[in-house]
Amino acid sequence: MMNANRTPIRILGLDPGLRRTGWGVLTVEGSRMSHVAHGVIVPDEKADFAQRLLHLFEGIGAVIAEHRPDEAAVEEVFLNTNAQSTLKLGHARAAALIAPAQAGLAVAEYSTRLVKKAVVGTGAADKAQIGFMIARLLPTAGKTTADCADALAVAITHANLRVAHRRVA
Repeated sequence: MMNANRTPIRILGLDPGLRRTGWGVLTVEGSRMSHVAHGVIVPDEKADFAQRLLHLFEGIGAVIAEHRPDEAAVEEVFLNTNAQSTLKLGHARAAALIAPAQAGLAVAEYSTRLVKKAVVGTGAADKAQIGFMIARLLPTAGKTTADCADALAVAITHANLRVAHRRVA
């Protein structure tokens, strides 16, 4: 169910990563979704780990300050075969959860599989399929990178599931 009362809601979607964190903002009014903005936060790979996390945290904070979302949604960590990589991704995800929480936003979390299913129709969709559907669902977004398309997909998932998510939480 979408936003039934037709009050516009602005949603920030985040696809966290230590190298590249994609973000996307959309507005939902009733059953209509509109693209607002999207981008990627890219920390310096040569910086130490704490500085990279700080860059992500501050970058997300800047996006929030500029676009003023009402709610945020973050993609959950998928388990990697490399435990060290999974742990580092978890740290990046923590920055993506804390920045909107610090700004007073409600923050929802969605599994990668659920995001793919919500946007493409199958939980096994690949990056190209997600990009294709983002171009169809949000044509004013123009060409997006995989990170931005994933972030916008997280925002779309939240737009479609936010009422149900609130009942469960």
